Amino acid sequence: MLTKVLNRGMRLSLMIVTLLITLTANTVTDAQEAPTIFEDVTISPQFSPDPLTVRGMSGGSISGSQVAARSETATGPCTGFVDETPDHTLVLTSKFDYLKLQVQSPEDTTLIIKGPGGTWCNDDVDGKNAGIVGEWLAGNYQIWVGSYEKGKYLPYTLQITEVK
Repeated sequence: MLTKVLNRGMRLSLMIVTLLITLTANTVTDAQEAPTIFEDVTISPQFSPDPLTVRGMSGGSISGSQVAARSETATGPCTGFVDETPDHTLVLTSKFDYLKLQVQSPEDTTLIIKGPGGTWCNDDVDGKNAGIVGEWLAGNYQIWVGSYEKGKYLPYTLQITEVK
């Protein structure tokens, strides 16, 4: 009788240890598969993969016009609310004759980009999705993705492509 009780106890202990190891392994796997947000990117012409996608959360408490130091640029209005620090830094190792950055989000977002040659803002390049398209000089670009409501944070993806 004592042997049966000990065997059951050992089997139960082994099952508990196995369960804990399995749960720990799944937690580590899930953490490794979580998408990275607010990534910085360095690219050269003919980069791969194209489009390149980075993720983040739009919004903040500072007005877009304050960050851009103007209310409008040639590419659109400097609206919405953003964080004080940029969401991404994009480093272009050389000039791009054509490059498109476009935000994809379930709600309306705004975009501010500061870099060589100036500051560019946009609200709705494609529906409610903000974007900037054109010729880009080599250098470092700071990118902010904004929300229309102060303190409202929305998930987004930012696609970067050379494809027209």
